[in-house]
Amino acid sequence: MESFPVVAGVSHRMLAVNGIAMHVAEAGSGTPVILCHGFPHLWYSWRHQIPALAQAGWRVLAPDLRGYGRTDAPADVRAYGSAQVCGDITGLIDACGAERAVLVGLDFGAQLVWETALRHPDRLLAVVVLNNPYGGRPRARPSELFATAAKEHFLHLDYFQEPGVADAELGGNPREFLARVFWALSGAGSYFDCWQHPPGTGYIDALPPAPPLPWSWLTEDELAVYAAEFARTGFTGGLNWYRALDLRWEQTADLGSAPVRVPAYFLAGEKDVDLAGFSGRDPLTRMRSLVPDLRELVLIPGAGHLVQLERPAEVTAHLLRFLDHP
Repeated sequence: MESFPVVAGVSHRMLAVNGIAMHVAEAGSGTPVILCHGFPHLWYSWRHQIPALAQAGWRVLAPDLRGYGRTDAPADVRAYGSAQVCGDITGLIDACGAERAVLVGLDFGAQLVWETALRHPDRLLAVVVLNNPYGGRPRARPSELFATAAKEHFLHLDYFQEPGVADAELGGNPREFLARVFWALSGAGSYFDCWQHPPGTGYIDALPPAPPLPWSWLTEDELAVYAAEFARTGFTGGLNWYRALDLRWEQTADLGSAPVRVPAYFLAGEKDVDLAGFSGRDPLTRMRSLVPDLRELVLIPGAGHLVQLERPAEVTAHLLRFLDHP
């Protein structure tokens, strides 16, 4: 096994899951808790939570999701469809020899958690979602919505759709991109500054410059872990999750905006960009209407989109409390 950054009590292995080789960081024993990261992240984004959850009596698994890190990254966007990404999670539960698991997710990992809860509720004990409220299925094709908004200003969701463009820009300077996007998405950042730039701007130029490291929640060595891995793999695997949004929209037509009936907990940074309510509807009110067994909703003051990194002790404490009553 290749070397990995040391996190106390965490081991690493490769599993054959749903037709791909998946890298999983894991610790502990008992009922599985699967931690699902977003873009542009890795298993390493859960480094603060894994040991504490394992010590509390859970079997914690933090995979590099399909397209990331040491996990296989199929080139074909169709390999990131609904059956594939949700199948990775049920396959991981099977690989544990378990019937059911608790899922925890942020960003695309949150979307994956919500979708798996709709598709496979019988495989889940509960879900914990960080920062990305469930709003149901969009009424229009996602790429069309992105393109309309991108006529007015830079929008990364639209910029990412064209194969090769963002891949080359971000892959050409992974450390600068990661520093800028991590800072902009944090509670101290200003992500919406990106919208001050016209269409045709590159993502790195649209993102505000980041202050020098270390920050209170990220060191130079920690950023180097991400930068080295994305320098090795490139960003195409992660970008394919964006490029598969239309495909997954088509594949979820049978679900529509079905309610999520699995027991659910929601935890977010108060300043997270996904709570802004761009459609004119309050996303938290919308989520409450679609998640009838939403057992708790917690907002952490001052934190942003990277809440489990920005406020690791608080997030871990809330997760442990949620898991006491799954």
